Amino acid sequence: MSELPPGWLRAPLADFAEVRLGRQRSPKNHTGTNMRPYLRAANVGWHGLLLDDVKTMHFTDDEAEVYRLRRGDIVVGEASGSAGEVGKPALWNDEIEDCCLQNTLIRVRARRVEPRYLLHYLRYEALRGAFAADARGVGIHHLGATRLARWPISIPPLAEQHRLVAELEDRLSQLDAVASSLNTVVARMSRLRTRITDFATTGGLAPAQRAAAHLAPAGIDDGELPPLPRNWRWARLGQIAAVVGGVTKDTKKQNDPSYVEVPYLRVANVQRGRLELSDVSTIKVAPAKADQLYLKHGDVLLNEGGDRDKLGRGWIWEEQIPQCIHQNHVFRARVDQEVLHPKLLAWHANGFGQRWCERNGKQSVNLASISLSKIRMLPVAIPPQDVQQQLVSEIEERLKMADVVHSSATAGLERLAAIRKALLRTAFSGRLVPQVPEDEPASVLLEAARADVPTPLAGARKRVASRRTPKKEVQETLL
Repeated sequence: MSELPPGWLRAPLADFAEVRLGRQRSPKNHTGTNMRPYLRAANVGWHGLLLDDVKTMHFTDDEAEVYRLRRGDIVVGEASGSAGEVGKPALWNDEIEDCCLQNTLIRVRARRVEPRYLLHYLRYEALRGAFAADARGVGIHHLGATRLARWPISIPPLAEQHRLVAELEDRLSQLDAVASSLNTVVARMSRLRTRITDFATTGGLAPAQRAAAHLAPAGIDDGELPPLPRNWRWARLGQIAAVVGGVTKDTKKQNDPSYVEVPYLRVANVQRGRLELSDVSTIKVAPAKADQLYLKHGDVLLNEGGDRDKLGRGWIWEEQIPQCIHQNHVFRARVDQEVLHPKLLAWHANGFGQRWCERNGKQSVNLASISLSKIRMLPVAIPPQDVQQQLVSEIEERLKMADVVHSSATAGLERLAAIRKALLRTAFSGRLVPQVPEDEPASVLLEAARADVPTPLAGARKRVASRRTPKKEVQETLL
């Protein structure tokens, strides 16, 4: 750790803040007479609070006193399925009346320090991966309130905190403005890609005259099918492809010596228009099951579950990993390539198919899904075989132009992220604003902050004393 500037000190976060884990959710609190809003990890983003979907649960008045948020509190992500998301902080400014917090968040209530200084410091720790490196757990990564309370914090004099926050937020606002513009470009290019593939896979690039769609009803909501060129036709996915579900993990048989261990694709590996193969898990399955599910070049992978807008997303398999299979939340469509080019199906599924799956999917409390029988009913536009390869080439050429702009904007966002971290590093090493010798040192803050906290013994004595009935009262009661 580098040497601190004059007047600064390093101390555990608990010396300057009350650190408290939120209340655990319980089925008994899903209803009650004191339903109150509460924040959870999903309500905290990298750039602040996300309050479009705030849940409620029952808190008694006493519980609300413990878990209620106050203006200036910082909420920190305690747990996440992704280690890199652990520790994201946001500042609470009384956006919602009488709001509490759940145990996927930790509340940090500052004492004798500027809350926004702590906010930026904790965000820097999260951005540089310090919290992720210290998180514990398998599957779900936990920071832990106790570990956060012990986290070392560099504290400057209070006057310097105010100067530092003002300068830092001015510079960060400039970076945010540039990032907003680049994110707009990225979003527009993503929409343009969808429009290109939607337009092309329903005959938009063909000069032929269009005719109304003809597809036999199947007891499902197809919506309004777009007209196709006269030499195109509509078909159901199950008519042109063998569509199957994947393997369900059987934890009881993972030690079976007759099973074989193979790589398998999960929902996280199957993205819209690409496969993310940097983290591919393995599973043990019966040899016969593995033989049934081995992926082949040209198979189209489509997601069965997740967020509603992610149903049916996917891409084609190109044998990047030998002897790979797929889990039960990922469908495999093995297309008859004499009928349809696999890329045309994948592009169609990521545009038209996404909207169709949203209409026909099933929603549970936390997840959406679409059944195997329904995905087989997905309408697919079929162009003549002799034009399909040329159509694929034309789509790829148009997508390349959008991808160039998308890549440039993404590279710009990566540079901004590096600049942001460098700026925060400069700030918390004492090099962003000058030190003023007349500033009261942080050691004075530390003494005052520690004095604000009652000792456990004093608190215990106070509680015991409050439970005792004065002798005079006892005598009067007896009389």
